Amino acid sequence: MQTQDRENLVEVRNLKMYFPVTSGVIFQRKVADIKAVDDVSFVIRRGETLGLVGESGCGKTTTGRCLLQLYRPTEGEVLFDGTDLTKLKGSEVRKFRRRMQMIFQDPYSSLNPRQTCGSIIGEPLLVHKMVHSKNEYREQVAELLSVVGLSPYMSSRYPHEFSGGQRQRIGVARALAVRPSLIVCDEPVSALDVSIQAQVINLLEELQEQFNLTYLFIAHDLSVVRHISDRIAVMYLGKVVEIADRVELYENPLHPYTKALLSAVPIPDPVADSERERTILTGDVPSPLNPPPGCVFHTRCPIAIDECSEGLPEFRNMGNDHWVACIRV
Repeated sequence: MQTQDRENLVEVRNLKMYFPVTSGVIFQRKVADIKAVDDVSFVIRRGETLGLVGESGCGKTTTGRCLLQLYRPTEGEVLFDGTDLTKLKGSEVRKFRRRMQMIFQDPYSSLNPRQTCGSIIGEPLLVHKMVHSKNEYREQVAELLSVVGLSPYMSSRYPHEFSGGQRQRIGVARALAVRPSLIVCDEPVSALDVSIQAQVINLLEELQEQFNLTYLFIAHDLSVVRHISDRIAVMYLGKVVEIADRVELYENPLHPYTKALLSAVPIPDPVADSERERTILTGDVPSPLNPPPGCVFHTRCPIAIDECSEGLPEFRNMGNDHWVACIRV
């Protein structure tokens, strides 16, 4: 998939992540695969935010973890600055870890309750040997706390002494500690109050501009994704079904699943909300253990025809860098 303008920092090509299903207690044998991510391709341009949306279980988080090599992909390539991370091993991968970080979804379970805030933020500095004295260590931790809007005097406190929003700021500071190029934000605001969500989103935008960061922003909330993203990729059952610029996607959605997602976003104006066209999906999401043949969405698609179940739809550029996988478009 080709893109224009900015240089690509990350290129994902035909990524697959299958988790084996085994049978037996002593002699375990593989009986099937859970196809969490199935033949996904996209790029993230340097300095941009790519939003990744879709319902629970569609493979968003697994895709993010595959990018960072927390999961080793079953097949495919993950090119980071031109280097295929899937071909690297051990210490070679660790060299790239400094340039890729993750902000986790749950600010309550992602921080070690036995470590102080300063130790949590400073640990990456020690692991990657980025400081050479105790004074330098303390200065770096104090600076990172200030950057995310916390007081340096809080470095001696433990996670339970902070609110949810403050804990997520600590998680952001920890990710920033090693000065990464790419940060995978795995639903970083979904566990926070709405007022706190806005503060964290604004912080992420300020940090992106200040440090020239590139984000993969995974989320459920389409309004949040629209606010922070430059482009948006829509996932369904392990596959990317549409990618477009955020304005293009919201004003001209092409895939029926994208239309259904957008029609579910509430509008503050009750009159406009009652007059707009809604797409109500029937049935349940199929299991990734046994996905349907052909287009994975055809079992719930309101415009599906017989051909939809016969072959995988081609991922096509419909113009204006708007990509969609649907034969009915």
